[in-house]
Amino acid sequence: MSNKSIFVILKGMAVGGTMLVPGVSGGSMAMILGIYDRLVSSVSSFMKHRRESLIFLGEFCLGGGLGMILFARPLLGLIERFPMPMMYFFLGAVAGGVPLILREADVKKFSWKIPVYILAGLLAVMAVGLIPEGTFQSEMSGGLSSVLLLLAAGAAAAVALVLPGISVSYLFLVMGIYDELMRAIGSLYLPFLVPLGAGILLGVILTTKVLEEAMVRHPQPTYLIILGFVFGSMAEVFPGIPQGGELFVSLAALAAGFGAIFFLSGKE
Repeated sequence: MSNKSIFVILKGMAVGGTMLVPGVSGGSMAMILGIYDRLVSSVSSFMKHRRESLIFLGEFCLGGGLGMILFARPLLGLIERFPMPMMYFFLGAVAGGVPLILREADVKKFSWKIPVYILAGLLAVMAVGLIPEGTFQSEMSGGLSSVLLLLAAGAAAAVALVLPGISVSYLFLVMGIYDELMRAIGSLYLPFLVPLGAGILLGVILTTKVLEEAMVRHPQPTYLIILGFVFGSMAEVFPGIPQGGELFVSLAALAAGFGAIFFLSGKE
């Protein structure tokens, strides 16, 4: 196995291991690790480059699965036991990926448009967070209307899956189907899971195509808006200012998170 494949798997493990951490979206982690663009292009142009895309996505999914199995539960346990230092570790991780996003945005000189694009992304994530849970709740009767609703819910969830900074689980809560989804997964209730999954698949394909087109045609605005998404996700993670001895531990965790992501984001 090549070094390139090993780093793809390692990055997949980092994404998978942090997906269940409150406030840390998989899209944000993929972006700050420098693997986001390739994920988008691999899904978007899968039919054109099947073998290359399949190998890359296979390696990434392998890493993601291993990350969820090996690291998700220990990470959540560490967060429960040491909330302040762990949240600062994730803040450092996000900060470590910012230079990469700025490089992708190719910012050479300051323009008034730069903070506007970043602010637009930041406000979009904050707006999603302000929507009360269950706002769009609807009874799942099992008829055609429920199937269409699940297709639409899946497509909306796909947008959150693809875009950094937006929590998929929170979006399901907003749509009022989170509890039903958990029950459906627990009992493998296919009349619920199949249309939802179909909506997610369709949404991912459409979203990645639009996003890839935006990255190619308008790279600077797209990456700056994505940077705003990433900054928006930091609001969920920020735990406040640590006190006493915890301050030094938290600052050390911040530096460790920054260093780890800064190192990994430069590896292909």
